[in-house]
Amino acid sequence: MATSAPAPVLLARGPWAVEDVHVRWLPEPFEPAPERDAAADEAIAALRDRGSPSHDGTAARLVGHSAQGDALVLELQPVRWALRLVKGDASDSLSALCAVRDSGGRWLAGRRARWLSTWAGRWALGAGGAVDVGESPTDTLVRELREEWSVAPERVRGEALVRLPHDMIMFVGQAWLPDGARVVPDDEHDAFAWWPRDPGRWPAEADEPLRRMAQLLGD
Repeated sequence: MATSAPAPVLLARGPWAVEDVHVRWLPEPFEPAPERDAAADEAIAALRDRGSPSHDGTAARLVGHSAQGDALVLELQPVRWALRLVKGDASDSLSALCAVRDSGGRWLAGRRARWLSTWAGRWALGAGGAVDVGESPTDTLVRELREEWSVAPERVRGEALVRLPHDMIMFVGQAWLPDGARVVPDDEHDAFAWWPRDPGRWPAEADEPLRRMAQLLGD
C-alpha cells in the first residue's frame, strides 16, 4: 500500500514585520559528522558532472528560535552551503522563500531552469535562496527578489518558519509589488507567469506544494 510523503512542519507562524524579526549569529560554524561532509562532497561533484554550478561556500543554519509576542527571534550559525544538498538531511540549513504578489493579488510564478541544483524544470513561487552569513532572512527575501526578478517590493513581511521533511528550514515571507512594477527574470528561470489570485484557478503545472503554500499564506 502506498504511503504519503512526510509533510512539512510549521515551527512558527507570523505575520511578522521586518523590524520584528531578530537574529543572533553564533560565531562558531557548524561542524558536521565526517560522513555528512563526504556526502556534501559527492553532491557537489554530481552537480559538476551534470554541468550545474558547483560552487560551495558558507550559509546559515538554524540553531534555535522563539516567538515572543509579535516578534520572532532566530539563533543562527555559519554552515557549509553544500550540506543542504545531502539527501535526507540538510543539517537544518536555512533558506528564505519570498512569495510575490502584484497590486491585484496575483502570484508571480517562475519555471526554474533545468541546469539548477534544486527544483530543476519545475515551477516555483516568487524568489528564494540561501540566507548569507550575517544576514537576516528578511533581508534575504528582498535580495533574492532583486537578484532573480530585478524588482523591489512596496512592502514585505515574514509569514512562517517551516521545517521541510529533509531537515531544510524555510523562512517564508510575502512581498507585494507597487502598481505597474515590471519583473525581469534572471537566467535561473526559463519562463514566468502571473497566476490568478485564487489558487483554485491556477494551471495544472502548479503542483500540490505550491497550492499548500498559497493556502498557508492566504489573503
